[in-house]
Amino acid sequence: MGLHLVMAGRLLDVDPERAYEHAQAAVRRGGRIDVVREAAGLAAYRTGRYAEALRELRTVRRLSGSSEHLPLMADAERGLGRPERAIALAASEEARTLDATGRTELAIVVSGARSDLGEHDAAIAVLDKIPAAERQGDLGLRVLQAKAVALEAAGRVAEAEELLAGVDPAELERVSGVSPVDDDVVVYDVYDEDADLEDEAEDAAADDAAADDAAAAEEETE
Repeated sequence: MGLHLVMAGRLLDVDPERAYEHAQAAVRRGGRIDVVREAAGLAAYRTGRYAEALRELRTVRRLSGSSEHLPLMADAERGLGRPERAIALAASEEARTLDATGRTELAIVVSGARSDLGEHDAAIAVLDKIPAAERQGDLGLRVLQAKAVALEAAGRVAEAEELLAGVDPAELERVSGVSPVDDDVVVYDVYDEDADLEDEAEDAAADDAAADDAAAAEEETE
């Protein structure tokens, strides 16, 4: 199980589909462990399986008591064509438990949801309310980019271009594909090599048993 989690974390950014496969293998071996379900949820999100991501991350929230993935859950709601649910999550009591980064991530998602609904002024306003102290580094660039997108959606293209005029295009491109999932999901602390070997032995034994049953069935039909 642990080896699959490690591989899911390593592949999440470079090969999300393979990361998803490893996460699913980990779920089959330890589906009641919160970090396992977290890996499954993040991989599902990265591969566009938004309904599955929501299901897994709700399970994580129930198991761990943490709402840290609320921005990602809200974005998954947008991915399912339900922007109003993304906005509702942002107004929930759980949203108040997020740290500064989480609140900024959620604001970016809410801005997109407002634009989805045609509420362009509200989409811009939610970003303007982010404190200046929380607009630093890469996250600050993403806020700037999100505002430019909101301005373009509102038909204010010239303002959007002016907003980004002094920003290095390479830096914008670097952060443009970043989602609320920023961290590698590498969970070395639950890795148990002996347990993984046992799992592989059990899988091999199951495959052998299935092959024997199939052979026996074929003999009976002859």
